[in-house]
Amino acid sequence: MSSVELRKVDKHYVGYHALQVIDLKIEKGEFVVMVGPSGCGKSTLLRTIAGIETISSGQILINGRDVTREEPGDRGIAMVFQSYALYPHMTVAENMGFGLRMANRPKAEIDAAVRRAAQILRLEEQLTKRPKQLSGGQRQRVAIGRAITRSPEVFLFDEPLSNLDAALRTQMRVELSSLHAQLGSTMIYVTHDQVEAMTMADRIVVLNKGRIEQVGSPLELYANPANIFVAGFLGAPRMNFIEATVAAVDASGVSVMAAGLPTLTFGGVEASGLSAGDAVTVGIRPENLRVVDKTGADMPAFPGQVRLVEQLGRETILYLDASPLQATNSDSGTGNFTLQLNKVSTLRTGAVLEVGFEIGEAYLFGPDGRTLTPRKGIA
Repeated sequence: MSSVELRKVDKHYVGYHALQVIDLKIEKGEFVVMVGPSGCGKSTLLRTIAGIETISSGQILINGRDVTREEPGDRGIAMVFQSYALYPHMTVAENMGFGLRMANRPKAEIDAAVRRAAQILRLEEQLTKRPKQLSGGQRQRVAIGRAITRSPEVFLFDEPLSNLDAALRTQMRVELSSLHAQLGSTMIYVTHDQVEAMTMADRIVVLNKGRIEQVGSPLELYANPANIFVAGFLGAPRMNFIEATVAAVDASGVSVMAAGLPTLTFGGVEASGLSAGDAVTVGIRPENLRVVDKTGADMPAFPGQVRLVEQLGRETILYLDASPLQATNSDSGTGNFTLQLNKVSTLRTGAVLEVGFEIGEAYLFGPDGRTLTPRKGIA
């Protein structure tokens, strides 16, 4: 296993800056997941590590060796793509050993590598079958097995589960995590699915418009997002955002006003550069909103009418219209909020609720989107 280091990596296409000053160190044996919206540069970054894309400037090092100008086959990496890319006329064993045959390795070595990979991936009984005889999950395991047989220094995965149904994706997440624990290899994984990122990663790299927004453990990024982009991207349902204005900045903290809410005071806030009248954003995660007694609420609260109820068995998701509160969740700018109840609820569409939250569970984001509230503890 090897470390991977990116030093000031830039990638330009004609009229488009795909990667902008990427600095990242991935330690030996880490499972790092890169996430971000479509077009953020995550797949481009993975392909530059693989050598499929050449970078415009910067350096790529694998185990301390500069591989920036090396061919993909010389970098000691193996890549698993979104498409299985299996040869339909070959058996599973032939597909898994293809890379070694192309490298003119001895037959005994190829057979041993295929047997080892098949054992790891529980494919021993499928070795004589052809791809059309396999399920989607089995085909993806064969593609991973083809990478394992090469004994690479680094595994690269480019959205390998996106073609699978929900049940198979869950199964393959478990299998990939188990594979990482068994091999102890360095793995870099690209996905747009935040559930994959949160459940599999040692560290997550959040990308946006070709830049790294934040790097950290899944729980650290969830509890302490660096900015409003990370806060909104990680979490399902996503965080609720409320437009607000700074009312006062003093020794007690920052007081903000939002239509439909009492004045909110955030203590311990990084208030440098803030002044009365600045536009800020308040964020509350759906699980931190709660239904309260209108007459006895001892927390900031607002009325909301249920627009939609999603019963998910162990939890209930409520979508609320809370006008005149101005939420930034929707393009229309109306007061649309999401509330998550960790139980089955009898509430129905049209019900009017009083919804509240603890100020200590809310986030305050500055005019530039930077998180201003103090770090929150991780349970």
